[in-house]
Amino acid sequence: MGTVRVENIRVFAYHGCLKEEKKIGSDYSVDLEVKANLQPSAKSDLLRDTVDYVLLNRITKEEMLRPAHLLETVAKRILTRILDEEPKVDKATVWVSKLNPPIGGDVEKVTIKMTEKRKNKA
Repeated sequence: MGTVRVENIRVFAYHGCLKEEKKIGSDYSVDLEVKANLQPSAKSDLLRDTVDYVLLNRITKEEMLRPAHLLETVAKRILTRILDEEPKVDKATVWVSKLNPPIGGDVEKVTIKMTEKRKNKA
C-alpha cells in the first residue's frame, strides 16, 4: 500500500449559502490523499500502473467549479468521482478549505475533511 497526496489545489469558486457568496465567489484550497498499491508502478516505472495525480487534480477542479451550498457536497462529489474513475484507489480523503470565510470574524479558513473507502474491490 502507498499514498499519493496532491496538496493546495487552489481554485476560485462559488460555494455557500449566502447570496453574496454565489455572486462574488471565494478562494478555496483542496488537499487530497489517496491510498493505493504503488508496488506495480515502483517496479514497472509506468504511469498506467499508478494513480495519475493529473487526473486527481482535474477531477478536483471540475467539481469545485460546480456551485454548491455546502463544502461537504463538493467533497463528496470529488471522492465519488475519484473512486469511480481511478480503480487503483482503495481509499481517498479530501480536505476542502474556504479561505477568508464570511463568518464575522478574523478567520483564515474553514476546512471540512471527508474520507471514502472502495466498497467492493474486484
